[in-house]
Amino acid sequence: MSEDGQLWLDEESGPLVRPYAMVHGRTRPARPELDVATQLLTSWSGADRSGISVEHEEILRLCVRPMSIAEVAAHLDTPIVVAKVLVSDLIDRGDLVTDKASRQAQRPNRKLLEAVLDGVRRL
Repeated sequence: MSEDGQLWLDEESGPLVRPYAMVHGRTRPARPELDVATQLLTSWSGADRSGISVEHEEILRLCVRPMSIAEVAAHLDTPIVVAKVLVSDLIDRGDLVTDKASRQAQRPNRKLLEAVLDGVRRL
C-alpha cells in the first residue's frame, strides 16, 4: 500500500510488486546458461525442502515430468527472468536437474562438422 492508503495495483496487470518480491529483488539468475527451452525435472534426492517458497514448491510439483522454463513461467504467470531465478535456486539446492549437460555432450564439434562438409563438397 502507498502512504495515502491506495493499493499498488494496476487493473490490467495485477499487483505491481509481486515478481520482484518473489525473488527478493534479484534480477539475474545464478545460472546464466539457462534459456527458455531448458528442460527441468524434479530431483528425488531427498533434500530438505523446508524453508522454500510456495513458488519453489509449485515448480517442483510441475517438474515431476520434464518441463521447459518457458512452461514453468507460464504456469506461474511470471516473467521468464523470475522463473529463471527461482529455477536457479532449486538447481543450486539439488532439487531440480536440467538437460543442459546432455545437450552439450551431444553437440558435434566444429572440426567434425567441417570434415563432413568437406566430404560432401567432394562428392
